[in-house]
Amino acid sequence: MVVRKDTKLVRFAVRNGKKLILVTLAGMIWIQPVWNVGTEWFGPASTAHAASEQAVKLSEEYITSGAKLLKYQYTTTRSGKSVKVLADVIQVDLTNPYVHLDVMTGKGGQVTTRQSVQGMARETGAVAGVNGDFFSTTGQGVALGGAVSQGTIVTSPSQLAGMYAFALRNDGTPMIDRFEFQGSVMTDSGLTFPLSGINQEAYITEPDKSYSHANKMYIYTSAWKSEDRPKDSSTTPTEVLVQGGVVQQISIKAPIPGTVPSDGYILRAHGTAADFVAANLYVGQQLDTNYRLRSLSSGQELNPADLKMMIGGHTLLVDQGKPSSFTRSVTSISGSSAVARTAIGYSQDGKYAYLIAAEKNNSSSGMTLSELQKFMAAIGIWKGLNLDGGGSTTMVDRPLAENEVTLTFTTSNGDGSQRAVANGLGVYTTAPQGTLKGLKVSGASSLLIGQTADYSLKGYDTYYNPVDASGIQATWKADNGNVSWTGAGFKGVKPGTSQITAVSGDAKTSMKVTVLGGSDLDSLASTTTYAPLAAGTSVSVPMQAKLKDGRIIEVPAESLTWEFKGMKAAVSGGVLTVQSVNAGAKVAYATAKYDGFSSTPIVLSTAEEQIWENFENTGYPISFKGLPSEAAGTAMVVQGTGERQNSKVLKLDYDLTNGTGNKFAYAEFNETAGRSIPDGSTAMSVDVLGDSSLNWLRAEFANPDGKAVYVDLAKPLNFSGWKTLTVDLSAAGLKPSAKLKRLYLVNLEEGQDERALTGSVSFDNIKFTSPVVDGDTGLPSAKVVMTVGQKSLTVNGKKQGIDVAPLLQNDTTYVPIRYVLDHFGGQSEWNATSKKVTVLSGSTVMELTVGKKEFTLNGTRKQSTVSPIIVDGRTLVPLRLVSEALGIDVKWEKKTKSITLES
Repeated sequence: MVVRKDTKLVRFAVRNGKKLILVTLAGMIWIQPVWNVGTEWFGPASTAHAASEQAVKLSEEYITSGAKLLKYQYTTTRSGKSVKVLADVIQVDLTNPYVHLDVMTGKGGQVTTRQSVQGMARETGAVAGVNGDFFSTTGQGVALGGAVSQGTIVTSPSQLAGMYAFALRNDGTPMIDRFEFQGSVMTDSGLTFPLSGINQEAYITEPDKSYSHANKMYIYTSAWKSEDRPKDSSTTPTEVLVQGGVVQQISIKAPIPGTVPSDGYILRAHGTAADFVAANLYVGQQLDTNYRLRSLSSGQELNPADLKMMIGGHTLLVDQGKPSSFTRSVTSISGSSAVARTAIGYSQDGKYAYLIAAEKNNSSSGMTLSELQKFMAAIGIWKGLNLDGGGSTTMVDRPLAENEVTLTFTTSNGDGSQRAVANGLGVYTTAPQGTLKGLKVSGASSLLIGQTADYSLKGYDTYYNPVDASGIQATWKADNGNVSWTGAGFKGVKPGTSQITAVSGDAKTSMKVTVLGGSDLDSLASTTTYAPLAAGTSVSVPMQAKLKDGRIIEVPAESLTWEFKGMKAAVSGGVLTVQSVNAGAKVAYATAKYDGFSSTPIVLSTAEEQIWENFENTGYPISFKGLPSEAAGTAMVVQGTGERQNSKVLKLDYDLTNGTGNKFAYAEFNETAGRSIPDGSTAMSVDVLGDSSLNWLRAEFANPDGKAVYVDLAKPLNFSGWKTLTVDLSAAGLKPSAKLKRLYLVNLEEGQDERALTGSVSFDNIKFTSPVVDGDTGLPSAKVVMTVGQKSLTVNGKKQGIDVAPLLQNDTTYVPIRYVLDHFGGQSEWNATSKKVTVLSGSTVMELTVGKKEFTLNGTRKQSTVSPIIVDGRTLVPLRLVSEALGIDVKWEKKTKSITLES
């Protein structure tokens, strides 16, 4: 669609990015240092200046000519304590002719679609990007502020107080200001009516608190994906289809079915605007539109065609190089809380733009808005504003010599996943093919012992864009024995750091690779916590390690050794198989070890199947919930039919014909709370009356920490009639006290036309297989009293002699560990080489080292104020530390210096 403004043509279209063309190498190979950057300069490095506020640049690396990634550590004082936060900054040279910024919008460049920042960057060919404007997570996925791409308005600014936007003029000049939309529709007879905006969803305006679309007229272009223009607007629309500047269709008080055509637009009118349409427009009529943006600070009008791009945001953060007053309430965005945050700003000379993200993850605690302001000022931001933060905060970049953008840091969404957002800000390169500038070793920077990883050479050209280096033949070597070359990759041999080098002719390039040892681990555990104890049992035992630096990694099977108690077993390819069970054993244990570091034990015990719910006497509510909000249905316990006519069943009826995107129909147990399942459940079965809908059938559990666990029951649901479905839960990651929250159907957007949108399924006889005894059942109970300095103790009132008296040293009582385990159950092992004591009691494994206050409990590293000691050749452990870890109550009587242990 074309609209006319001051004789200039402005096209409603969304830019499609172009993929980069990679260069094939030819000729000689030559290498330059990464930071020998010729005439390119990015301004001075910056550090903060206040004593309690300091920003230190940790690293910098080119993304492309004119853009590089800077990593900072920001130190601040929070609640009286010094806190270090990681922040990432993409610095863009606005004077560089080969780099530019642009808005990335949803999927396919259309609003009302959401996509991850990485997905948008890959789709449009961006080499870096961050999430953009604020949007309602319960709305249609439309940015609240204005968005302009290459002179075209994608969305107009909303009428909201204090909302700022970042824009670039065609000459590269940056600006941050508040803008409003102004426009009108003009008939061929000269009559006009105001336009209120472009591609906006319904909202409440400020400060008058009115419905945005009441008595207003809006333009919707083909950039608007949804057929609802907009949804939940509280108004009945009159719509007008215009193509080629001519009215093609008028629908009074009803929407025009379908999406907006690519060669036209739809006017959406209500109230007085609809009256204008009814009185003055007709099919075949010539219609003209014009619009502009207006600065709310200066009153200056701005033709969108004069802009390269614009993206909306929230409050102003920095002005004239200093933290500014907030221009809008920050309560709704948790301004005083330390969370992940995104911002954008520019330098005083207007030559550089800065895309900023504060990390909130295991390595960084996030920032408050005031901390973000101070950080931005510290690194040289002259004027800057706040973009969407929290779980939306995402940054991606294309590492030097790589072809794809990757996450710059782990997001704050718990599992590190990316939130689908309304829009983002992308960095693009238009540089031509350059000559080879340098090579880079590509591969893992850390390895586990026994792990082998592939490494390759990748190249970048004079514009820091990737070039094809596959034809380069190289010889690989390492500078020490921490890693070894296998002929196809490097294998981790022992903990430490190696420098691996690739040599090709006279050229060579290196990188450091760290082999992680047990001392680098903070915890080691499997998602499988329980398994049935029976000969022939096979169960997957994937292991995850949390490193001291906060990273979580999968541990390959070849990096682990295993210890078994109560059974003979073997682990091959990550699968544990029970070969035989020791005579009389009701419980057995499998413990993985990595370089001496022990995992949380996997408990195997005798198990049986038990009915959890047969719906005959449910004493809790069961309810229906649908997503999106248009999804309809019911979930209730009813009398069965056919072969189940004598029993009750849970029936889930669903109607997913309305709404867009992925659709869900939930049968929820006990409202939102869920209902507890047996601890240690290793399997679940449920009778299902299928409807052959080809939808997915799933179960959702909740662990005590609130994290959801999803289990597929049928993928797809391709049967009718009753069928018993059984699923393995041993590797699902369910924790003790987990709950089953709901059973539900999923109707995916992709291929939606192939699955039924309406139907009915029923459930009966939900069963769980769980241990008959858990890991601590069967441990003896006792009351033991011992006295410091006396070589005797009483057990349940009976006196016994001991060969080593309890020792009191620095207010800590020490005893040989066997005096605890003899009476409360368990066993211990002593490693004379490492001076380590390993204690196993029930499902608890504890490892302590002489002289070290750090210990491990159930695969997690802990810190104590005391440590084991050696006295007269005997190893003594801190009594209270060990006893309480094993669940034994400890009481100290100061006068008599007696200790009472009871379980």
